[in-house]
Amino acid sequence: MNIAAAANETLAHNSNLLVYSAMAVYTLAFVAHMSEWVFGSRSKVARTAAALTSQAKAPATVSAKVAQQGGGTAVLERPKVITKSAAGSRDVPDGPGAAGGTEKGDLYGRIAVSLTVLAWGLHVGGVLTRALSVQRAPWGNMYEFSTTFAAVAVGIYLLLLTLRKNVRWIGLPLVTTVLLDLGLAVSVLYTASDQLVPALHSYWLWIHVSCAILSGAVLYLGAVATLLFLFRDRYEAKLADPAGKQPGAFATSVLERLPSAASLDKFAYRVNATVFPLWTFTIIAGAIWAEAAWGRYWGWDPKEVWAFITWVGYACYLHARSTAGWKGRKAAWLGLIAFACYLFNYYGVNIFVTGLHSYAGV
Repeated sequence: MNIAAAANETLAHNSNLLVYSAMAVYTLAFVAHMSEWVFGSRSKVARTAAALTSQAKAPATVSAKVAQQGGGTAVLERPKVITKSAAGSRDVPDGPGAAGGTEKGDLYGRIAVSLTVLAWGLHVGGVLTRALSVQRAPWGNMYEFSTTFAAVAVGIYLLLLTLRKNVRWIGLPLVTTVLLDLGLAVSVLYTASDQLVPALHSYWLWIHVSCAILSGAVLYLGAVATLLFLFRDRYEAKLADPAGKQPGAFATSVLERLPSAASLDKFAYRVNATVFPLWTFTIIAGAIWAEAAWGRYWGWDPKEVWAFITWVGYACYLHARSTAGWKGRKAAWLGLIAFACYLFNYYGVNIFVTGLHSYAGV
């Protein structure tokens, strides 16, 4: 018995080391992503070099342009900001910087993705080691849920990249929030390895909570895209109004690296609509588990109420996206409110509200 306890304690210690190691590599990935955004835009030197290269390839055309400009070396203007998604396009186009608009920027971007893959491997190792130490599903308290949630979110991002989806722009906000999530998990939410309360000893723990984690991870990606859409849409509105106040240099340098507002809106809608049936099943599975554990399908417990409120929020968002007059910014705000309900259901209800689902462990 003592040998088994010692082995579990060792596994728990190794799990913590892996999570801390993942955080260190995620930090390096964050620096690489920042470097990609900094060096991803085309500077005046790069634009001049591109113009000279074009002159060598098409001397007649460039010479005519130079002649019209009164002689001298032509300087290629900054790439035009795309304000509409390409008709019939299935992918989300990147901005000039977020996709590595220069060779240097692209190099940093590839390094960032490679470091993210390494960090994710360590991260998943920490989650699996935690599962071995407790000999159950590794999401029985807020610490375990948070670490697993972050691992799933990064895994979905890497899967989209593997499928050749142009979503590298989401790498920086994703790694940033993953670091915040893990930092909160190891400092505030940490709970030592322990067994579950009797009500959680069910195979529904694997079904219900895993669906909640997967749904939340996808909804998080949709929320990030929705938030970026609001900034990008305002940026494009200012560009479309030459007589109005134009965006500042910092806003331009950041927002031109994102996909067009229409593409961000489309991406957010697609991921939210795809995962909405899974979130619906999550609530149904929870009701079935509640009947098995407490003898009733629905009891208006705070966790159940806020899960339903979240479902209603996303149902309103999806309906608004198909309703004239509600598309765009209005629907986007509904999407953010719905995700805020999801976050409150996780943090607020678990920490500040007492109910049958009080398994936070903090």
